[in-house]
Amino acid sequence: MKPADYCFEVSWEVCNKVGGIYTVLSSKAAAMKMQYDTGYFAVGPYFAGKVGGELSEKVPPDLLNPVFEKLKAEGIICHYGSWLVESEPQAVLIDFASFTGRKNEIKRELWDNYRIDSLNTQYFDYDEPVIWAYAAGRLIEAFAAAQQSSKIVAHFHEWLAAAGLLYLHSRKAGVATVFTTHATTLGRTVTNANMDIYSFLGHVDPEQEAYKLGVHTKHQTEAAAAANADVFSTVSDITAMEAEHFLKKAPQVILHNGLNMSHFPTFEEASVRHRQLKRKVNEFASYYFFPYYTFDLEETLYYFLSARYEFHNKGIDVFIRALGQLNQALKSEKSKKTIVTFLWVPANIRGIKRELIENRTQFQDIRDTIVDDLEFVKEHLVTSVVSQKKITDVDLLSSDTLFELKRKVMKFKKNGLPPLSTHDLYDEDKDGILSACRAAGLNNAAEDRVKVVFYPIYLTGADGLLDLNYYESMQGSHLGVFPSFYEPWGYTPLEAASLGVCSVTTDLSGFGKYVEPHSAQKKFPGVFIVKRSEVADDDFVKSLAAVLTTFAHYSNDERIKNKIEAKHVSTLADWKFMIRQYMTAHQIAVSKHWE
Repeated sequence: MKPADYCFEVSWEVCNKVGGIYTVLSSKAAAMKMQYDTGYFAVGPYFAGKVGGELSEKVPPDLLNPVFEKLKAEGIICHYGSWLVESEPQAVLIDFASFTGRKNEIKRELWDNYRIDSLNTQYFDYDEPVIWAYAAGRLIEAFAAAQQSSKIVAHFHEWLAAAGLLYLHSRKAGVATVFTTHATTLGRTVTNANMDIYSFLGHVDPEQEAYKLGVHTKHQTEAAAAANADVFSTVSDITAMEAEHFLKKAPQVILHNGLNMSHFPTFEEASVRHRQLKRKVNEFASYYFFPYYTFDLEETLYYFLSARYEFHNKGIDVFIRALGQLNQALKSEKSKKTIVTFLWVPANIRGIKRELIENRTQFQDIRDTIVDDLEFVKEHLVTSVVSQKKITDVDLLSSDTLFELKRKVMKFKKNGLPPLSTHDLYDEDKDGILSACRAAGLNNAAEDRVKVVFYPIYLTGADGLLDLNYYESMQGSHLGVFPSFYEPWGYTPLEAASLGVCSVTTDLSGFGKYVEPHSAQKKFPGVFIVKRSEVADDDFVKSLAAVLTTFAHYSNDERIKNKIEAKHVSTLADWKFMIRQYMTAHQIAVSKHWE
């Protein structure tokens, strides 16, 4: 039974893709609609330039139309339609441009009611989302007034929507409220400043630290919402610990993130897709490395890290150091394995390296020459086999083609070493990733068993190199490595597991902490959890390198067993199960509000 008659879920990222919360809401929408049916509304901001492909605008139903008309007179313009994600839930996007005249009044109310110090805030940084959130609160208040016999729950995400909750609270609007912080403002700011968040917990005054770092207004808004919501929640045990210290409020419910697993391939489908996509990755490796030297692609594994360029927070620093240790280990044992490691981390680029464009063009020319000769090859092979003749080079390729290929292969060869990056970067000499690779002895030398490809662009599927999108690039690889120092949840290892790809994460990741009890004792865990909590970086690097080395030594059968387990682990975070936590939070809020 649904906890309330209507649910309004309010987020800055409804129909507005900015970060990970968009993934949470869009992937969860079908489960929410299943619970509330026509009583579920996603509420977000209206930006004319962004709404295309996100909202299918429609005439508002009778339930909403009078509310919209009332708000229009107040400068709040509401757009109604279907959010173009699975199940197409109802969405209301608020155009608040004509409501901005109330900015100072809103900020004064927040000070009077909650002591939120918003003097000298910047419009696009703080004022804009607060004005929108207040308008969202007004929308829900007006709807509740028109539906007085109905129970309504309003769920607000992050500080950006928090002012809407505070509006309802200050008006005693008769709406049950839930507030979810996905990562505290102070926690994000501390870690982005390369400060050790875990040494801060319990040892600093959050208010003073927020003022010192210039995020006091957002911090105060977030803390006020946590304190005044009927239910305060976070997305992981890691964030719960952070919130208890920084917001002075322990969450009542943990709302773990999930994915809709019906959208992901079965293990059998994933296995077929891996073979298909690995061929494309092999092709990339061929023209990236083979002009300089060659190695056996049958003995090659592909590792990857995908993240924002947060060098310490995302564990890029320790991963590169661990790769250096893996390289030394494989070289010392004279391993035949080659580990090609992709760092899919967007950065400031000038363009694709010219030599790489040339390599790819020449590789494609060689491949096309062979393809053009395939009919000749097939004909001669069949004739040679049935006549029991010895197969020679001429049977495989015509003499003219062989001569032409020798010339093209000679042209394909280059002196020097493969580049560490696919693109020319601004301030390349100062780039943290490239500097760390060189410091770790990762130079893409012929004798190196670990090769690095810094791929500093978003994986769109049409980038002129791999030409694979994010999920395809994952599926063509063998192991994702996500050794984050600060990761309130961490979708990347979950996405990898959902695609049947093994991964490494840490116990400082919300997802890692969530699956640790399941994975820790398994011989083939699929998702490897490396302890990072209260562990020095040097010791963690050794532990991570040990996992990377173990995986490199796995047989094909052992890798398959890990892939099977990874796929199984992903089902633990299926929204069809995770949604129960949301319903629990809503039920507690409703019970508390109307007790």
